[in-house]
Amino acid sequence: MKKWILALTVATGVLALSACNQSSSNTVAESKVGNITQEDLYNAMKDKYGSQALQQLVYEKVLSKKYKVTDAEVTAKVNELKDQLGTNFEATLAQYGYKDEADLKKTMKLGMLQEKAAIKDVKVTDKELKDYYASYQPDMKVRHILVKDEKTALDVKKQLDGGAKFEDLAKKYSTDTASAQNGGDLGTITNTNKDQYDATFIKAAYALKVNEISAPVKTQFGYHIIQVTEKKAKKSYNDMKSDIEYQVKSSKLTSDDINKAMQNELKAANVKIDDKDLKDALSTSTSTSASQ
Repeated sequence: MKKWILALTVATGVLALSACNQSSSNTVAESKVGNITQEDLYNAMKDKYGSQALQQLVYEKVLSKKYKVTDAEVTAKVNELKDQLGTNFEATLAQYGYKDEADLKKTMKLGMLQEKAAIKDVKVTDKELKDYYASYQPDMKVRHILVKDEKTALDVKKQLDGGAKFEDLAKKYSTDTASAQNGGDLGTITNTNKDQYDATFIKAAYALKVNEISAPVKTQFGYHIIQVTEKKAKKSYNDMKSDIEYQVKSSKLTSDDINKAMQNELKAANVKIDDKDLKDALSTSTSTSASQ
């Protein structure tokens, strides 16, 4: 997620001001001590954000001519993020400075274009693909109730076995206050985000059948009562091979790989910077990988 957090909205803002700058007398703000013109504002933004904004705009222009990222692909990536974050999605957008989902998609699209440019040079072996498949677990939606001691956990489990509603007990007992507000819902656990969770918790969750409720599971955080509410079926290796190859390759990508690919793309496109103030904008390595 963090590598998506480059403020492409800044780039858009600078570009818009640049277009308006043909009439520099337009006033943005007035005061008794003087006015602020569009030119004043543009120059201030250019000084502070110009290099990053220009770099990102050039990347998108160059990459879009050679690689394609459809709206459907971007939407699918956003939906994947929504599944992972659950009800925390909106809060996470705000945390990273996005005004809305459309704002996030701008950043994500550039990251996916960069990834497509760099991933073609990554090599993988058949063994790596088969090892990934062997360890692969289908996506599943999980909820839990976390308590401090085993006695409380056993009591919660007994109430659930007696017909109490999981969401009600989560709100009443769970010390995981974030998920408790949502009935214990943790969203979707996938192969790409499962490392964010305690290994013992993940092992216990994957062992459950859909709607089965676990016995108390002890981790470093306390005792969990876990329930898997949805679980996708695991497809055959042949059906998954292309997706697996993409996942394995993207997991190998580094910032250096992406920056190297960007420099190659800029060279092939014969990009030149005419603005002397921004002549070094493309010499600073910046990557927005949608895979991380």
